Amino acid sequence: MDFVEKRKKMVDHLIKRGILKNPDVIEAMLKVPRHEFVPDGAQDSAYIDSPVSIGLGQTISAPHMNAMMCQYLELKEGDKILEIGTGSGYHAALCAEIVAPEGSEKPGHVYTIERHEKLANRAREKLIALGYSDRVTVIHGDGTLGYPEAAPYDKILVTAASPEKIPPPLKEQLNDGGILCIPAGSKLFGQNLYIIRKVGKEFKIKKIIGVRFVPLIGKYGFDYD
Repeated sequence: MDFVEKRKKMVDHLIKRGILKNPDVIEAMLKVPRHEFVPDGAQDSAYIDSPVSIGLGQTISAPHMNAMMCQYLELKEGDKILEIGTGSGYHAALCAEIVAPEGSEKPGHVYTIERHEKLANRAREKLIALGYSDRVTVIHGDGTLGYPEAAPYDKILVTAASPEKIPPPLKEQLNDGGILCIPAGSKLFGQNLYIIRKVGKEFKIKKIIGVRFVPLIGKYGFDYD
């Protein structure tokens, strides 16, 4: 079975499970070659619904989690996105396909921050090679500080588990009406996925589901050790 067929089978599986529903997210997951974002030797596992290690203690999330987070963010064409935790670059590519599809008259943009310089460089090179250089900007830095240079953002996506107190810069850099999707809880266990919607000066918080993510490290995250 070739990668295109495997990708379609993965998407069909997520649809049948009732996880994948949004047409734009379905199209993005059919288009983005997940096998290009996993390490050499792991391509055969790229379309299995489970996380894949990408080194330095980091993972590429399971496809069902990629799908869920994209859908909860209510991504739409023209959105300006901030992603905290670039990892492999796969999730940034998914977001880019939705907010800045090829030929868009009002393309959005994805800014994505990675604290590991090696992973940031690798993701940047891969995204450039796959044609996302004009839609995705990769930054090496502390994601808990956000990226004020391009704020405010319509949507903010965090792919690592924050402490219960959400990093203030992320809430501050969200547009009125914007959505923040973030896992939060303990450093290793007892985490939940939250959707936080900014309405004026208030933040409406909704707990979605129990999850397990690597910890968010930085000034407003967990300590390095």
